[in-house]
Amino acid sequence: MSETGQIQGGCQCGAVRYTLANAPERISVCHCRDCQKSAGAPLVAWAMVPTPDFTVTKGKAQAFNSSGDSFRYFCSQCGTGLYYINETYLPGIVDVQLMTLDTPEKFEPGAQVQTVEQAPWVVHLSEIPAFKRHPGTE
Repeated sequence: MSETGQIQGGCQCGAVRYTLANAPERISVCHCRDCQKSAGAPLVAWAMVPTPDFTVTKGKAQAFNSSGDSFRYFCSQCGTGLYYINETYLPGIVDVQLMTLDTPEKFEPGAQVQTVEQAPWVVHLSEIPAFKRHPGTE
């Protein structure tokens, strides 16, 4: 949190910054194909906040209509996915990509959603070798 008590975050290059007035209401990991394609990753962690609690404080995120009423916002400079808005499915909510928070480690997911579309190997991640850095560089 900043000196003002707000939770801050932004993109990788710093062109877009935002604040959350309060802690997220819910944090989930999503396995849907839309998230997978958008992130180029097997899952995305999301932090739900009421729209009035979310403020872009620097720059302007670019919107992409990913499916129907779904708008994914990203930095047009570095490509970092930042937040998601769907007023039909999640009215009054901004879903922020958790890992774009400055301190994402302070917020732990409480649920996994859209698991019907998860990559089948995700459930076995804890069974494969894990390295703190790249193998051979530790």
